[in-house]
Amino acid sequence: MDSRKDLREFLATRRARITPQQAGLPTYGGHRRVPGLRREEVALLAGVSVEYYTRLERGNAAGVSDSVLEALVRVLQLDDAERAHLYDLTRGTTTAARARRRPARHGVRPGVQQLLGAMTDVPAFVQNGRLDVPAANPLARALYADLFDDADPRSAGRTPNHARYVFLDARATDFYPDWNRVAADIVSQLRAEVGRSPDDRELTELIGELATRSQQFSALWATHNVRWHTTGTKRFHHRVVGDLSLAYEGLALTADPGQTLITFSAEPGSPSQQALAFLASWATSATQRAAARAKTKDDHPT
Repeated sequence: MDSRKDLREFLATRRARITPQQAGLPTYGGHRRVPGLRREEVALLAGVSVEYYTRLERGNAAGVSDSVLEALVRVLQLDDAERAHLYDLTRGTTTAARARRRPARHGVRPGVQQLLGAMTDVPAFVQNGRLDVPAANPLARALYADLFDDADPRSAGRTPNHARYVFLDARATDFYPDWNRVAADIVSQLRAEVGRSPDDRELTELIGELATRSQQFSALWATHNVRWHTTGTKRFHHRVVGDLSLAYEGLALTADPGQTLITFSAEPGSPSQQALAFLASWATSATQRAAARAKTKDDHPT
């Protein structure tokens, strides 16, 4: 990934969305050639020279101070996720900052696997910054049945990945009633991860694959939007149990950089809780049937 290019486009898109009125600047009528703030206006409001800000927006962040970055956060009205992304992009332009980053863990520790196995009443899985799912409990596998049963032969042997599922699997549009929102969230998460890990080869390959195979992904990628997704509600339409509305929580595994434990729960007494309970029963029965078939095959080899 090109951090300089990403920084340039991120600042330009953030500047374009802030109107002079939102920034507290006087307006005198007339036609403006840009939809948002001009570079000169950003520089004025941030207290830096036009030349300095222009250099920064061109991707040259060498020597930029935290005070300047905080001024830009204020002027461009960035939220916490965008602020962190701005810092990641500016630090990512220097080799030293990249070298200090801890590599992400690929596997899942036995202790985390044990925790997943103990969570029998809620869907739970581990996800990394690329949106790979290296581990999940049986109820999560039942909820995301299509994700773990990828129909794309090109994904054979690869770790299940939420981004590939959402953009490259036609079944996802039925599974997610709010597919457009889910798609935008997926892209914003990957954008944030690019800022954190610009040298991640697997991430670069994933972005390239999605951009090549999905026009929707390419359009959303060009917005440079970033968001954190640590809590919220998600709707599903499951082919076995029907509609569910589940609250999710994302808990960072601090001992495993880049990994997050995602859990889902239903409101007590709600139809979604009943559907989730039925799904758990269905998943247990399916597991037992699979085990019985395996035993029969072992007892009667062909």
